[in-house]
Amino acid sequence: MLPLLTIATLLSQLLFTTSIGEPKNTLVPTSWKEVGQLKSRSAKEIRNSTWSIGGETLDRDYTNYQAYKEYLGPLGATRIRLQGGWAKCEKVKGQYDFTWLDAVVDDALSQGIKPWIQTSYGNSIYEGGGEAALAGGIPTSEVALKAWDAWVQALVKHFKNRVTEWEIWNEPDLSKKFTASQFARFHERTASIIRQEQPDARIIGLALCCMTWNEYADTVLTHLSTVNKKNLMDVVTFHGYALRPEDTYKRVDELRKVFAKHGMQVEYMQGENGAPSTPKEITIGAMRERDWTELTQVKWDLRRMLGDHGRGISTNLFTISDIHYAAGDHMTGVNSKGLLKTNPDKTIERPKIAYKAAQNIFSLFDNQLERNPENKLKVNQENITTFSYRHKKSNGSLATIWADEATPAERYPPKVTTLTLSGTFKAPVFIDLISGKVYEIPKNDWKKEGNTYTFTNIPVPDYPVAIAEKSILTLIK
Repeated sequence: MLPLLTIATLLSQLLFTTSIGEPKNTLVPTSWKEVGQLKSRSAKEIRNSTWSIGGETLDRDYTNYQAYKEYLGPLGATRIRLQGGWAKCEKVKGQYDFTWLDAVVDDALSQGIKPWIQTSYGNSIYEGGGEAALAGGIPTSEVALKAWDAWVQALVKHFKNRVTEWEIWNEPDLSKKFTASQFARFHERTASIIRQEQPDARIIGLALCCMTWNEYADTVLTHLSTVNKKNLMDVVTFHGYALRPEDTYKRVDELRKVFAKHGMQVEYMQGENGAPSTPKEITIGAMRERDWTELTQVKWDLRRMLGDHGRGISTNLFTISDIHYAAGDHMTGVNSKGLLKTNPDKTIERPKIAYKAAQNIFSLFDNQLERNPENKLKVNQENITTFSYRHKKSNGSLATIWADEATPAERYPPKVTTLTLSGTFKAPVFIDLISGKVYEIPKNDWKKEGNTYTFTNIPVPDYPVAIAEKSILTLIK
């Protein structure tokens, strides 16, 4: 028998959807005319963007690439985060078998998706070699460190004609088995091997998860500065799960100050973030302290994705498939942050609402849509996030907007909002970025004075929607 909380949650979702994955139109006035739906594009069609999708834990067989690969290209993300899996590739000392990883990398590339590979985790066949687990130890013994060096060199050498980006480790600040100072030396050691083997590689560092990430980063950067190796980090990744996604950005600003203090110019990338889709008694992993549904998952995901994008931060959405953690790792059970709902055998049951919404975002916010931060939007409501964009070719405008005062809710009455901005609109439309449905904004709800547009009676929910010039969109009827 299902727990009462689970039954209540399922009933709530049924009230909000006409069928699984298809939200009811409870957002726009019934008088608004639907003019089409955003057309999704594959990664091959998009070619270049700032979006990545998580393909983590294949190194421990917690997900099944063969089961989800058919959903990967159509999703539209142009990069995928993978973990190299030292323990999976070197089961016999000194012998590397990259067969499984070759298959994943080659298939992703064939679908127009560029892999970036993390060199972790440890390998217990060596004494002091660390563990193949989240929050496990790094190699520490002399023998294990020599084996690690050989592994990193072999990995990069094998894939350097196919992979150009390498991440050192995952969430080192989560582990209690080594200090920030130890990890700083480990980063230097690993990145030096990568740079020697592949001089033009982009080295991705830190992948920080926790509230003390600025102190941790300062320790690592102090070491790199001291040994004159600041060139051994091109990109910094951070995770920072927060129930209200916007709460993360103050910490990102503080992280920027740490890098500025050390005179380091790096790209900032959100390296792993996504919300669960099930109640707390079902999911494991970050943000499990509250109940989630597929609706609150997609709202949270879109707020984090477009909060990143509007600030010029590249994004890795966590993750493509639900993850089945096995006993002996940092946690055991199903992490329900996937865009794809899995069966117990890790095959795919179906896409969640978040899969379609991610397609909408990846297809619309490509490299032809550029941020326009100088264009400050004005609204007549409090606790609203807005960002402005401009299409490079047509100069048509787009603005994102959402209510941000709290964690996304199962039910949220939209704020009827007046929005004023500069831009170029000939035929303005309203986009529900979850469903992808596009509506004509009635003529009596917008006006133009010079280069300034005012939109009235705009429904603003607790997830991102957009106002856009219709001509910059590719629609299907």
